[in-house]
Amino acid sequence: MNKPYIELRNRNDFGDTINTYFLFLKYNFKEYTSLYLRYNALSIILVIVASYLLVTGFMGFASRDFRFGMNNDGDHTIYLIAGAIVLILILFITALINYSFSSSYMAEYVNNTGHMVSKNVWRNIQRNLGPIILFVFLGIGIYIGYAIVSVIFAFIPLLGMLIQYGLSFLLTAFFGLTFMAIFSENKGLSHALSEGWSFTFSSFGKVILYGLVIGILNMMITMLIVSIPGFIIGIYVYFSIESHVDLVTSVFANVVFTLGFAMFLLAFIYSQALTQIAYSVLYYNIFEEKNNVFLRNKIEQIGVNE
Repeated sequence: MNKPYIELRNRNDFGDTINTYFLFLKYNFKEYTSLYLRYNALSIILVIVASYLLVTGFMGFASRDFRFGMNNDGDHTIYLIAGAIVLILILFITALINYSFSSSYMAEYVNNTGHMVSKNVWRNIQRNLGPIILFVFLGIGIYIGYAIVSVIFAFIPLLGMLIQYGLSFLLTAFFGLTFMAIFSENKGLSHALSEGWSFTFSSFGKVILYGLVIGILNMMITMLIVSIPGFIIGIYVYFSIESHVDLVTSVFANVVFTLGFAMFLLAFIYSQALTQIAYSVLYYNIFEEKNNVFLRNKIEQIGVNE
């Protein structure tokens, strides 16, 4: 039986918008995840490499006896620094891929009423590569400003924390809606920025609450994924301690901790991709509320058929 097409261009209220997001995942989770893994295969490998470097460096510090025969703490530092640098670069690149891939996927899904052509997802990314790169550089500047403002508000008890969370949800929504605007109509960065800004602040309350709810729900999904390797590592550590195994010098422990840490990072990265799916659903909802394009076309088609 063919899976049903989930129409995203409806004027839904808040609850129905949340429900549409999970309904979309219900019928498209397998296909989306399969394509996601294909596009992120290299990133997954590099995340594992970065995890190995970080875990090896940390365990080298803990043991003070690096198993490759070097007892110099500088060697441990090199592994930690190298792992941290690789990890930061991978997280940045993967975030860029996640925003682009998820937005392109959703645009392809809507424009073809659910009939996905995987090569078109990549073609849409290539077509919009210029605006994406420009927006990323702009985003770096915005986040630097956000970091400075956050430090200032950190000195204000309670209120400062609430403002920080509000700004965080606001920026996430702005980036999510703008990325979707880039792929939705292919009208360039200036149009996407204008639309993203307008959608974010015209539906300010809905956007903030939506970000909060989706953030909590996606965090629960992430924790569910992470709980599996977490449980395995916990059992391993328990029996290792009972058996008096030296975890910091054990090669097998290094492998277990590396895979566990990599699973945590990959779950976080995947949660980021799902968040962009959620903001894509929100984008089409707000777009229809403001422009009423889809409903108007349906009414016109009814009139023609009659």
